[in-house]
Amino acid sequence: MRLLLHTTLLVLCAAVGAPAIGSTVISRTFHSDALDRDWAYTIYLPTGYRHDAARIPVLYLLHGNNGNADDWVTQGNLQTTADALIERKEMPPVAIVMPQGGTDWYVDRKEKIETAFFDDLLPEVETHYAVATQRGGRMIGGVSMGGFGALRYAMTQPERFCGVLLLSPAIYATEPPLASAARRVGVFGDRQFDPRVWHALNYPAQWERYMSRPYRLPMFIAAGDDDLAIQADASSLYTHLRLAGNPAALRIVGGGHTWEVWSALLPAALKYTLGCVKPASHDQEK
Repeated sequence: MRLLLHTTLLVLCAAVGAPAIGSTVISRTFHSDALDRDWAYTIYLPTGYRHDAARIPVLYLLHGNNGNADDWVTQGNLQTTADALIERKEMPPVAIVMPQGGTDWYVDRKEKIETAFFDDLLPEVETHYAVATQRGGRMIGGVSMGGFGALRYAMTQPERFCGVLLLSPAIYATEPPLASAARRVGVFGDRQFDPRVWHALNYPAQWERYMSRPYRLPMFIAAGDDDLAIQADASSLYTHLRLAGNPAALRIVGGGHTWEVWSALLPAALKYTLGCVKPASHDQEK
């Protein structure tokens, strides 16, 4: 009887044109040639998403050191936040891709994760999902270690993205504090932390090349005021961007280096970052 009732309700919903099912969060694994192993990512698909419909914008979000791709959902409330913003039409429907980053800092050191991001992950997502394949509908963002990676990707390959989201980015312009994970994860140096490797990979080394190119990516930058070193470097990045004529927004809120801070910042971050999407530009790529 319950099965019959459930089936009847489904038929009735279809007949009256009921709204599509809610948003979904899916975990998927694929083989990465650059990493020479399977690589997992999580993807948020908005309410009404269809594989055979027009392509929608896509945001790639990188998690923090030794974190997990699912942290954005389980601790950052990403699904409910994105659902609410889309429902209120404060941002367009968007797919959000969250790859597993381990402690690689998203650079080609312990393994070729930076190469894998561009050569393997982007084609994987663009093949299996109806998402934007051009910069006008593609964005990059990250938290902490992921902010380091997102800023690097944006500055080294600005032709790939139209906007950037940086929450408490670990982008220390001089060197990481002694307590920073960057000094002990075996990325910036072979046996011990090497400042030369850090500086070669960090954003100041990419600055002149980025500024010499025609792209100016709007950047949302935010941190908690108790996160002293990071909020100082975040504010400095914002100032340098604005002085150079690069669009940017800065938010310093109460709190430390925690998901409580980042989940509170996420609505404003998403709205600002999705603002770079050109109307209908992503629809032309299907």
